[in-house]
Amino acid sequence: MSTKHNADRNRDEQETTHDDRRRRFLDRRRFMLATGTAAGVALAGCTGDEPGDDDDDHDDDDDTDVDDDEPGPGDREYLEEKFPGLLIHSADPENAEAEFRETYTEYITPSEEHYIRNHYLAPQIEEDDWEISLGGTVEEEVDITMAELREEYSTETVTHVMQCSGNGRSYFDPEIAGNPWRFGAVGNAEWTGAPMSEVLEEYGADTSDGMWVMFAGDDHPEGEDVFARSIPMGKVMEDCILAYEMNGEEMTAEHGHPVRLVVPGWFGNNNVKWVAEIEVMERMMMGDDEELFHEDYETDDYEDYLHWQQNAYRILAEGQESIRVETIEEFDTREQMDMEDRGEMEVPPYIYDQNVKSLIGYPGEDDTVEPRDEDGMIEVLGVAWAGDDEVTEVEVSADGGETWENAEFFGEDNGPYAWRQFRYMWDPDEEGEYTLYSRATDELDRSQPRTVSDIEDGQITVEDDTFPYEMGGYCLNTYEEHGVDVTVEM
Repeated sequence: MSTKHNADRNRDEQETTHDDRRRRFLDRRRFMLATGTAAGVALAGCTGDEPGDDDDDHDDDDDTDVDDDEPGPGDREYLEEKFPGLLIHSADPENAEAEFRETYTEYITPSEEHYIRNHYLAPQIEEDDWEISLGGTVEEEVDITMAELREEYSTETVTHVMQCSGNGRSYFDPEIAGNPWRFGAVGNAEWTGAPMSEVLEEYGADTSDGMWVMFAGDDHPEGEDVFARSIPMGKVMEDCILAYEMNGEEMTAEHGHPVRLVVPGWFGNNNVKWVAEIEVMERMMMGDDEELFHEDYETDDYEDYLHWQQNAYRILAEGQESIRVETIEEFDTREQMDMEDRGEMEVPPYIYDQNVKSLIGYPGEDDTVEPRDEDGMIEVLGVAWAGDDEVTEVEVSADGGETWENAEFFGEDNGPYAWRQFRYMWDPDEEGEYTLYSRATDELDRSQPRTVSDIEDGQITVEDDTFPYEMGGYCLNTYEEHGVDVTVEM
């Protein structure tokens, strides 16, 4: 038998195993949805109980008898086994999103369905060996151990919608380079850790208005850019935490074990994983002419820290370039876009607070559904969120956006940082094909726009019910691109 034939047969067997595993996962999720046992998918007026996360495949450093042929970090099969609810875009580095719409019928997103966005391969870290250096304008520069973080500070838990700022990138036309995120690079999880406010106060940090805090991860290979972000002091002191648990369990390596920054309500690019350095500064990171504050800092190339603060994660129209500034006063991403359009902001916006958005979780894309026997209705379920702001309304259209009706909220309400579940009871007139849209509105009366503008328009904010064609594929929240096509049978 030829080598090629063997290779083809092995590949077919691997694909069959992968498909079977995904099919079992989807069948389980749909069974839970149909029987009302999925978290939050309950009868009207009931929130339901959250089932335990059955992903117990955390990093096990005690397993010394691992077969060298077994898949490991950086292998696609390893990720597929560990996160069966994710669509893998790349295994090294790990980038994956929720594969199934059903994820967005639940209130809490389990780790096996929560997206992963990494710039480098996730480091495999022993918590006992990890320290975080704190420096800058503080009275005492220190290295904080994980034991100190867990034991010497209070413990806070925040339910936070974590969303990759590039979520929806694949919907832009013409196509944009980068991970082809669809709808699934977002999840709502419970993050537990130590309040940053207590850490900074403990060591006498200057927490006055206008100060900034740099957070840097330690996942970069030697010679590569460091993933680092500047967060304004007001936000840091208000609600940021150094998280070491996700949904009541130790975080996976891919989600940031042993510690990540959580910035409630803000896009995922601000939630630095594998935090190794914290620097209190008088301005955001600027350039290689700036002296770092930490005394034992061992490099002169400060530019290594700037890419993901000053160059990437900016809102850019065609032909625009990133312009560096020392500070900004507005952190609402949409408001920055409006300010630039009005001439009140001279530089392209920095991506911080999330835009209002919603997703239909059921029915899923290309589903065939039947009305319920008891009342002839179809239950449309989904989630909506708006970053720092409250979602005040969700509407659903079953005729491609011609008419809209209000959905109702149900389930838990844990403040603006978490999403709200919504339900719409749909009474289709006849069999056939339909397009369902959901449209959320926030407390500032900002609603999701209809679609994306043409690239040649050079649009820089939302206008005429269109979101600007953004050159990095960032912050998309349009309702047409996120709709679902379904078939109704009676």
